[in-house]
Order: sequence, then structure tokens, then C-alpha cells
Amino acid sequence: MSRPHHLRDPDALKRFSVAVIGLAILWPMMQLAQFDLFTLFEDGNLKVFTNFLIQFFPPNLQLSFLALVLKATLETLAMATAGIALAMLMAIPLGLIITYSLSISRIGPASGHRIAKLGRYLARMLMLLLRGIPEIVWALLLVRVFGLGPIAGVLAIAITYGGMLAKVYSEILETENTLPARALLLLGSGRINAFLYGLLPGASQELASYTIYRWECAVRASVVMGFVGAGGLGQLMDQSMKMLNGGEVSTILIMFLLLVLLADYISLVIRRQLA
Repeated sequence: MSRPHHLRDPDALKRFSVAVIGLAILWPMMQLAQFDLFTLFEDGNLKVFTNFLIQFFPPNLQLSFLALVLKATLETLAMATAGIALAMLMAIPLGLIITYSLSISRIGPASGHRIAKLGRYLARMLMLLLRGIPEIVWALLLVRVFGLGPIAGVLAIAITYGGMLAKVYSEILETENTLPARALLLLGSGRINAFLYGLLPGASQELASYTIYRWECAVRASVVMGFVGAGGLGQLMDQSMKMLNGGEVSTILIMFLLLVLLADYISLVIRRQLA
């Protein structure tokens, strides 16, 4: 049996067209963003960049400063954990309201069909408002209300991540096998029981995994929010940068990397336990 000399990919033209269209869109976007990679390698810029890096060495390892860094690290970790806990308190009821597979009206005529539809619509609008504004903007606004400190960061994470968690929770529940929940609803069960016994057993691992991932993101976001006065490592780094103390900034960066590694390790352990 003879074999063809040339194997032709039937989707080659399609892939090539998609690549050309992608480059055609990307190039003007890069021009609009004024991104020029070659500028980084000009002699003057390389010299400035090298001098900037030299300022970070050696790191400040004085015990008094290390104590401040450790306190700020614990503050950052507490900020992220408390923020995610509050976000879950908002996301769980919102996610249950939005989830259409838990709607009693979908299985047949119901007296409160229009009220339930209006409730889901209002919940979606609230979810959009919560997650539509970045946490750094919420932190900037809340610092004006509560003053400098981690409370603004905690509330900023809770507001933004509450909307994010609610959206993903509802999507996870919608993609699960809805037959058990539907059967419970047909038998007269309420939404809560249909969720606990119909959807939660199959979706619990994915829900927990995404929540842990969002906690990791919250740890990183807590550092960024510190630059607007929300406390933690970010606020300490902002103070060191304003004082042009590169050694302190280097120490804070090292501690932040260790904190991220710790968060990754904790999430890995929890995911293994859930699996």
C-alpha cells in the first residue's frame, strides 16, 4: 500500500489566518501602549538600570528591620485570609441565588417566577458591581474612609473577590450534573437542600480549589494595596522606596517571595488533601 509523499494539514490555512489576524491586532496595541523592547537595551538605559539594581545590594538584615518585615508579613497574610473569609460570606448566598440549576421555577410553573427572576437579575447586577471595580481602587477609596491600615485592604479584597467567587461558584454549579438537584426540587425540596445534597458533593473539590487559588491571589494583591496605605508589606516597601533605601526594599522583596512560596505550598497541601 503506497503512502502519500506529502501529508497536508487540513487546518493549516485556518491556523495561519488566525495567527495573521492575531498579529494584526497585537501590533497596533503594542504601538498604542508605546512598548518598544529595543529601548531597554540602549546604552543610557542599561547604565541607569544597572545602577538601579546595585542599590538593592546588600539586603538590610538588621534585627530591628527584620522584626518590622516579619510583622508586616503576618499583617499581609492576615489581611488576605480575613478578606477571603468575608468574600466567601458574600459569594455563597450570591452564587446560590444566581445559579439557575437551583431555581424552583425552572422545573415548572411557580407562583413566584417573576420575583425569582428579578432576584437573580439584581444579584447579577450586584455581583457585576463588586467584581467590576479592581481591589486597588476599592482600597484607595476605603483608605479615605477608615484611614491608613489593613482594614481597608481586608474590605477591598472582600468586596472584589466576593463578586469573583460568586460568579465562578455559580458557573461551577451550573456545569455539574444537575439531575440530583433537579430530582430533589421535583420532590419538593428547597434550594438549600438541593444544593447541599444534589450539587455540593460533586462540586466541592472544584469549589475549594478555586477558593484556595483566590486566596493565593489575595496574598499578592495585599502587597499591592499596601502602596495606597492599606498596610502590610506593600506599605512598608512604599516607605523604603520613598527613602531610596534599596537594601530595605531588597529584604522586603525576598520576604514577599518566601510568602508566595509558602502560600503555594499551603494550597498544594490542601488540594492534595481534597483529592
